[in-house]
Amino acid sequence: MIMSETLFLRMEELGLELVSLLRTAWILATLPILIACLPLPGLGWFHRTLLGFAKRGKIQQSNSILTVPQRFFSHFYVVAIFWTTILLIAVWFYAIKMLPSLIEQDLFSTITSHLTGGSHAFPLNKPLSTKQHVYDVWLSVFLLLLMEAQVLRRFYETLYVFNYSPSARMHIFGYLAGLFFYTAAPLSLCCTFAPEVFNFVKNLVAEFIVKGKDRMSRPEFNILMFVTPFLRLRWYTWIGASIFLWGWVHQLRCHEILGSLRETTEKLEDYVIPYGDWFEYVSSPHYSAEIVIYGGLLVASGGGDLSLWLLFAFVVANLVFAATETQRWYRHKFDDYPRNRYIIFPFVY
Repeated sequence: MIMSETLFLRMEELGLELVSLLRTAWILATLPILIACLPLPGLGWFHRTLLGFAKRGKIQQSNSILTVPQRFFSHFYVVAIFWTTILLIAVWFYAIKMLPSLIEQDLFSTITSHLTGGSHAFPLNKPLSTKQHVYDVWLSVFLLLLMEAQVLRRFYETLYVFNYSPSARMHIFGYLAGLFFYTAAPLSLCCTFAPEVFNFVKNLVAEFIVKGKDRMSRPEFNILMFVTPFLRLRWYTWIGASIFLWGWVHQLRCHEILGSLRETTEKLEDYVIPYGDWFEYVSSPHYSAEIVIYGGLLVASGGGDLSLWLLFAFVVANLVFAATETQRWYRHKFDDYPRNRYIIFPFVY
């Protein structure tokens, strides 16, 4: 009993350490962007330096040093699919393991309520706390499913939608930042209990090694175990999922428009003004859609986790910074560029 309590406390400590590490990383990643956006004359050099790191594609000079081909974008999504899938499977199996305890607690609470006439004379804080914990785990499974849908679509786009110019480059710093983002973002969706999941997987692997496949206990699975917990998600989670889907669809459409601009090899080095969908309102609608997507994840989570707020803040700051330079490039490149297009937020920015 003492050993189990010690293990639980250690898992809790590791969880807090991981959460603190992730939050610190998001703050350190966002802060330079916010500083570069300050309209202070002495910060011009800092803005230009950060912009040099962030440039890619049409606004990045192909002869710049420390750059990699823009087609390396696919690396982000290979990493993201691998990492998100591992987290999703691990957290989902952990959630299924916890489901019987939730059912027992529901039964215990019902019996206690009958015996006490519906009063709360007995302290039920611990069962209720555990019940909330199980709910949070299943919520993270749902968020990871949404993230999986996002990274799978982005990988598909790098292969079949975008036709990157051979001269299109991105700075190595931006490449490393992308790898960081697609590692930290999925982890932020389940970081509060990641040590517990890791311990669960470690014990599962140890049991497999000791007992072998044939001697391991096999829990009975049915479709209800996979579906029923999602039906208990709160209303704001489904609103967030709808917002996510709205941004997801529009980002796909905007990326298809961008990809269609260079359908032939002869046009790979040319750039034209994109039209259609949200391009009628803003210069970087694919960035706008990305903000909608991660805003949907934030709403779906309930907004109670600071880690997701910091993730969302980084996405907004990073994309606004990039979109501002993109609009500047468009207006410099094309004399007939529509002057009524906003940068990234219609009627706001």
